[in-house]
Amino acid sequence: MQEAKPYVVTGRALLGEDLREEDVTITVSEGIVTSIEPASRTPGRWIVPAFFNAHTHLGDTVAMDLPARGSLADLVKPPNGLKHRILAATPRAELVRGMRASITAMIATGTTGFADFREGGPEGVAALREAAAGLDCRPVILGREGGEEVSDGAGISSVHDVANAEEIVREARAGGRLVAFHAGERNPDDIDDALAFEPDLLVHCTHATDAHLRRIVDMDIPVAVCPRSNWLLGVAASAARPPITRILELGGTLYLGTDNVMFVQPDMLREMAFAATIYRARPEEILRAAVSGARLAGASGYVEEGQKANFLVINPLKNNISFSKDIRATIVKRLDSSSICQTVLTMQ
Repeated sequence: MQEAKPYVVTGRALLGEDLREEDVTITVSEGIVTSIEPASRTPGRWIVPAFFNAHTHLGDTVAMDLPARGSLADLVKPPNGLKHRILAATPRAELVRGMRASITAMIATGTTGFADFREGGPEGVAALREAAAGLDCRPVILGREGGEEVSDGAGISSVHDVANAEEIVREARAGGRLVAFHAGERNPDDIDDALAFEPDLLVHCTHATDAHLRRIVDMDIPVAVCPRSNWLLGVAASAARPPITRILELGGTLYLGTDNVMFVQPDMLREMAFAATIYRARPEEILRAAVSGARLAGASGYVEEGQKANFLVINPLKNNISFSKDIRATIVKRLDSSSICQTVLTMQ
């Protein structure tokens, strides 16, 4: 929720990008964390950074769990994949209602911002803005099919699927907007061509080679990985893909996303738990990946003095997580929406 007057909360907090655990009193004034002071006695509350879903396709909420068979291209490749045909046939009001329902579901599970590849051109962008209006969740809209010019940037499918990618990137750069590419989801063949455009974000990189990853890290390009989607769609079948461990070993910037609502619920709690289980990354690394995407919205995402307030207040006494000996691990592996008692947000 947006706070117009000073707000004070005391609890055990995860502070800064290093997620250090301290007992503190936090004061928020006019939407900014103005002070973080040590507290000697705290109630049984946790204060943790809210999540940012770094890759979504919310439009296909209207095709949720539709029985579907076929290759990745058959299902989601533009312009004639199954999802695109469904989107084209869906009335606008129903599309907006579906996207709003998914945003509401994200808020309930601790997500306060998301980056969406929005199909449907300018009308599609307008529909997502309508769906998000009045909700405490900051959308970063990456338009397609002409929607790039009226959104926060360009959300480009594989460079091999888009004939005018060079023109799209040039116009986005001229307008000071973001450029993001799907790359390496089915195979590594489109990664070099995407890197030639020096994008602000790469999505998937499921099949990136070590050489690709070194280039990506050297170019300081964040990678948004979507593990559950990759497994469900058959482009991953082991902890090697997407190469989460290697990205972290090389010092790369990792974001976490949930991808298509058609297949996967946009729930960062489930995504974190899956990633921690399959990829065995340290909990703090997974949690950072679920928070740091806020940079796409121009925010830190972390609980720090001088930053916009963007955190969750959790009541661990609502269930067995009050026995936790490692808050970071418990948030990543065990947290559910029933323990989230308040969201403090000023990212809008």
